[in-house]
Amino acid sequence: MATLPDFRLETYFSKWEFSARYHMTASDAQSMALKDLLALADAADREAFETLSLGYTQTFGAPELLEVIASTYERQTPADLLCFAGAEEGLYVAMHALLDKGDHAIVVTPNYQSSETIPLSLCEVTGVALDPEQGWTLDIDALAAAIRPNTRLISINFPHNPTGKILERERFDALVNLCRRHGIYLFSDEAYRLLGQGAGGQLPAVADVYERGLSLAVMSKPYGLPGLRIGWIACQDRALLSRMERMKHYLSICNAGPSEVLARIALKAREPILARIHQLMRHNLTLLDGFFHEFDGLFEWYRPDGGCIAYPRYLGAEGVERFASDLVERTGVLLLPSSIYESALGPVPRDRFRIGYGRAHMEEGLEVFAHYLRGRRP
Repeated sequence: MATLPDFRLETYFSKWEFSARYHMTASDAQSMALKDLLALADAADREAFETLSLGYTQTFGAPELLEVIASTYERQTPADLLCFAGAEEGLYVAMHALLDKGDHAIVVTPNYQSSETIPLSLCEVTGVALDPEQGWTLDIDALAAAIRPNTRLISINFPHNPTGKILERERFDALVNLCRRHGIYLFSDEAYRLLGQGAGGQLPAVADVYERGLSLAVMSKPYGLPGLRIGWIACQDRALLSRMERMKHYLSICNAGPSEVLARIALKAREPILARIHQLMRHNLTLLDGFFHEFDGLFEWYRPDGGCIAYPRYLGAEGVERFASDLVERTGVLLLPSSIYESALGPVPRDRFRIGYGRAHMEEGLEVFAHYLRGRRP
């Protein structure tokens, strides 16, 4: 296996994430304290947490947790699920279980870096770019043209990281039909699927509508609980799930028992948790609408369909890299410049930055950001 390249996002965050005063590029929703999560538990789950034995857990995940996860899908049962220590492990395992030398994969770009670099370490990969001039939608004809006789996997990510695009339902259905005709696995990173506020609503889980679909999900993004390190893959192909489980034996082996109980509590209380986060996102999007309206000569604002991140265009002459660097060094306002989303599979926009809108107290960071921009006006 080829050596994986430096993970640009994590390297950037290791420098700034916990030192910048205003983390304006977070990709997760607002978290909660342990006591607040436990307050949502019923008596049985609270006792299960307090009396939990801190031993090993089952590799697939605790049966009680799998039951609750399955209830969040239309067609999945506990036997269609495999838990991981976060979404990253799930992505890594799925790519290694599906791809080998001699295979070919297709990946949407721009994308979360490991969605590209892990397949590239295993086989040939073709990128299909989302076009900002077309509202970041996926060109199904271009995707079909990229298919080869040895294409084994297509990897998508909607709501999209970093743009927040939700694929139109007719294009989603066309993509599933295309994969079915060619017998291609469809890997769908659905970390943001429950955070859709666009007119079209959220897409169905790929695992619910396609027999060779893999749906990757996680507690980190929609529930604001990244500290639990609980993710999972839903898939109707149980032989593939078994292969992935055996690969997990070489990685985390199993999840943390306390995290599994806490994830179960959160999933049972998902309606109030998601309602709180959606309300916060709507509030923050209104703030961003006003902010980018004030500075419309400096930015091009694309209002995302879903997720809790957006990808505006910076129009300043010095470029987004120098702009983001000067901003964080002078004010402590952290943005994620588009160099983090560079791709070996083809050109991607270089004049954008990621901004998050899923966390509380956004007003404070935006006010500092606005003060910085007003001070730069002639």
